[in-house]
Amino acid sequence: MPFYIVAVGSNIDAETHIKQAFEQLKKIDAQVNSATLLRTKPVGFIEQADFINTAFSFTCTLNATDLKAYLKNIETQLGRVRTSNKNGPRTIDLDIVKIDNDIVDGDYHQYDFVKKSVDELASKQNI
Repeated sequence: MPFYIVAVGSNIDAETHIKQAFEQLKKIDAQVNSATLLRTKPVGFIEQADFINTAFSFTCTLNATDLKAYLKNIETQLGRVRTSNKNGPRTIDLDIVKIDNDIVDGDYHQYDFVKKSVDELASKQNI
């Protein structure tokens, strides 16, 4: 089964939405792990609340395409509203960053908080 690490971010009732997303992922892997919660300043569009960022790691039978759809469904369930402002406020943002040993999202290299969270979980898995 593939090992995934998903970057997580929220700045609308962040701790509640992150916990709810974590609970949803426990449905596909009861052993899902979470990195340390990090408070970060908004990027791009700065006239909004600070974010809480972390990452989740887990294994599951879903391929990357199906997992991406599953994550988007969680975002919708938790009230994510997509606007033309990619960097705007959000209840939850879930993005696949690592599959097994491969980084699959450029945010890993672009944002320190993504790299820090992903690396924290990868080191726990020895991957």
